[in-house]
Amino acid sequence: MVKPPRRARRLAPAWVGIVSALAGLGIGELVAALAAPTSSPLASTGAALIDLAPGWAKEVVVGLFGTGDKVAIITLLVVVVIAAAAGAGILEARRRFTGMAVFAALGILASAAAVTRAGANPMFAFPAVIGALIAIATLRRLIGRLPTEAAVVTSAVSPARPTGTGAPLVAHDSPPTPKNDRPNLRRPVEAAPSRRSFLITTGVTAIVGIAAGVVAQASTAAGRAAEAARAALRLPTSATPVAPPTDAMSFDIDGLSPLITPNADFYRIDTALIVPAVDPTTWTLRIHGMVENEVTLTFAELLALPMQQSDTTLMCVSNYVGGDLISNAVWTGYPIRELLARAVPTADADMVLSTSADGWTASTPLEALTDERNAILAVGMNGELLPAEHGFPVRMVVPGLYGYVSATKWVTDLQVTRFSDATAYWTDRGWGEKGPIKISSRIDVPTRVADGAGSVVVAGVAWAQHTGISKVEVQVDDGAWAEATLADELSIDTWRQWMWSWNATEGEHTITVRATDANGKLQIETPADVLPDGATGYHSVTLTV
Repeated sequence: MVKPPRRARRLAPAWVGIVSALAGLGIGELVAALAAPTSSPLASTGAALIDLAPGWAKEVVVGLFGTGDKVAIITLLVVVVIAAAAGAGILEARRRFTGMAVFAALGILASAAAVTRAGANPMFAFPAVIGALIAIATLRRLIGRLPTEAAVVTSAVSPARPTGTGAPLVAHDSPPTPKNDRPNLRRPVEAAPSRRSFLITTGVTAIVGIAAGVVAQASTAAGRAAEAARAALRLPTSATPVAPPTDAMSFDIDGLSPLITPNADFYRIDTALIVPAVDPTTWTLRIHGMVENEVTLTFAELLALPMQQSDTTLMCVSNYVGGDLISNAVWTGYPIRELLARAVPTADADMVLSTSADGWTASTPLEALTDERNAILAVGMNGELLPAEHGFPVRMVVPGLYGYVSATKWVTDLQVTRFSDATAYWTDRGWGEKGPIKISSRIDVPTRVADGAGSVVVAGVAWAQHTGISKVEVQVDDGAWAEATLADELSIDTWRQWMWSWNATEGEHTITVRATDANGKLQIETPADVLPDGATGYHSVTLTV
């Protein structure tokens, strides 16, 4: 047999480790999809890493990848698993059980991550255990099929005799062959594994593992049930609908953010690597804690209440100056203040700790949920039921607060308490307690290049939630501030479009924008990072005319 190239012989054990990991991970994900999606070994481990990561690490990921943060986290985790698997294959080829020990350790870590998730039970470890056992068995099997450097012995045959003679083909002075050393004339010697056989076996195994993972993504029973239940529902008609936007509320300018963000384009930042599949037929909301009357509400009971609509812009605290982690929608839901009025919070309560179906928590000032603002339990978004990734069946929408202290998706629990007695997911990681959204403005167009000198349209959006925007000003280089034209206001809780016509001259220029709210308060000029409670500073773009 022709020897495999030296480089291939060195990489073969690493490839075996990778293939074994793919088989184990794929089967483990499939078992989780059929049993309990939140027990997914990959997602559970990723969620555990997110929980353990400090606040600055989260900002690095969101700053680099934005709304693609989840794909980035899963990709990074897969890369780490593949690297560990390659090392496991190399170790196993050198010393038995060492590579298997690596897979066993990965299985233990994934099992621990799964059983410590919100709502988990000991059976949530099962997919990771099955996956680890499959990986170990596959590793042991494929290591034994590594191509060898020895030639292949195809068979053992009896000694040939020359034609026409009766003499055996044996030297006269050769000693007789001992009985135990004679060839087995009945059974051929097993051939050493060929390179072709090895590649076919490992290739098929890898395909099976990948296919199992793909099937897992499409076969989540809970997800199918939730989608079927959602498809059978209709968004109830609002008892107090908002007036539709008028033409004067938006400018027809290419590149300018639309007044209402389509659901498909609405930003998404949360900690759920797998979107929780919440069946609305079994969903309930519990309001308890420092209240006189505990309240429990089903989804059917919520939909039967008089719905209200509200125009509200949501914004992530991780949105840097000029960033795009902000969107605007028309929400349909029921005022949270009305449900809290049923519960009757005690006089010394000052916070509501909301909990998601996946265990995430947010601490919202009680005042923001009981004053006149449109803080609602939302069931609809832009005229349709909430999409799953945006909180179906129910989420919180609270104007004027960053999402990390208010916009709980898949909400199932409201505990009335005190800031001094309870903390939430991100406040435990160093973020501010109350998270009010700051006055801000952004330039959408132009970006880097303006085509020719002369009239150039500069446009963008500005927001000062629960107060409204009264003025936007634009500055070119170090020149005087010029007042921009504002579109009509949709709501004090939404962003407002603005535009300014600039008589541009050739060369490189810096354009800066600032906003003033309806109370005459100017946005903060001093730059500040997003941590601990939101970025500040004026947004600027440098472009060439």
